Amino acid sequence: MDINKDLVGNLVIANHILYDQGVVDGFGHISVRNDSLPESFFLSCNRAPALVCETDIVCYDFAGNALSLNPGRPYLERFIHGEIYRSRPDVMSIVHHHSASVIPFGVTNIPLKPVYHMAGFLGQGSVFFEIRDMDEESDMLIRDVYLGEALAKSLGKSNCVLMRGHGATVVGNSIEQVVYRSIYAEMNAKLQMQAMHMGEVTYLNISEAEKASAANDSQIQRSWNLWLDRVKG
Repeated sequence: MDINKDLVGNLVIANHILYDQGVVDGFGHISVRNDSLPESFFLSCNRAPALVCETDIVCYDFAGNALSLNPGRPYLERFIHGEIYRSRPDVMSIVHHHSASVIPFGVTNIPLKPVYHMAGFLGQGSVFFEIRDMDEESDMLIRDVYLGEALAKSLGKSNCVLMRGHGATVVGNSIEQVVYRSIYAEMNAKLQMQAMHMGEVTYLNISEAEKASAANDSQIQRSWNLWLDRVKG
């Protein structure tokens, strides 16, 4: 199998950035679609994101089967990634996390909506996944294809799905974009909660959000370089 070493290297760096920026801790994970075999993806073996290195990266098919030799113990929730890639050909990278500021929105059914231009990608609002609709006695984890399919269906065409009592899953068209979206979704959640306590909130409208998102996408490398410098420093 041909492996894009630059892609794998960026995936490792992304794990470290997400930890450094407080989106993940000992748990959470990021994947990227395999550009040489699009019906597969790269994801670390079961490792805390801050400790991930290149030898931890495993190639999986969409059913969660390892295609790499000596893959090590896998993440239980690799089915999140496989089923979203299967249903969304436009998605190139996925982050699943349990960031503290996002959790309250999932348990109150209040969508994340952009309170400032940096979160324009949330212009349509986040969507919700309720695992009880599929399994009333689950451990909250997406541990099989059945639950992965259900999560992907809830995500639909959105950029972010909130998982009640669990966390969130964010998608993007590159590693850099999904890292940006994950970080700024967390920041927006903090600001949105503060604003909701102060009074009625004026969110970005759809037009403002779309234009802001397009402008920000052209500047992602600026933030990526800053985050990269922090984790390499």
